[in-house]
Amino acid sequence: MTTPRSPLHASLAWALAGDLRTLVGRLKRRLREETGHKDLTPSQVSVLLRLEQDGPSTLSQLARAEGMRPQSMGAVVAALEQAELIHGTPDPHDGRKIQLSLTDACRTWVGEGRAARQDWLCRAIEAKLTDPEQEQLAAAISLLKRLAED
Repeated sequence: MTTPRSPLHASLAWALAGDLRTLVGRLKRRLREETGHKDLTPSQVSVLLRLEQDGPSTLSQLARAEGMRPQSMGAVVAALEQAELIHGTPDPHDGRKIQLSLTDACRTWVGEGRAARQDWLCRAIEAKLTDPEQEQLAAAISLLKRLAED
């Protein structure tokens, strides 16, 4: 059972939530600037991440997983195929279906992008934060991980 919070703590939590939301948005934009997303839409990025994490998938499976209609997912997939970020191959179990997966070029691009963002963030931490501040950041990251848990 949780202990009721005072109005002061509730107000502080509200302010922290706003500050954190704003800061995470700014950090996300800054990281995106480091590598660019080839002008991808959020839906396209989401599909690429899903294919990277879950492996090959059909258009129907992607649509279900993303909460989209198959027709809408078709447009997302077509754009990614045109950009040569994904490709389709016949499903080994049902030749009528197409399994979509990342191209090697996409995997390379994703890896390079992650490395560039990691490098920028590491350099920023080293340049802008003292050793004690870096230790504070480590403690804060632990708290942020708890907030992000399901």
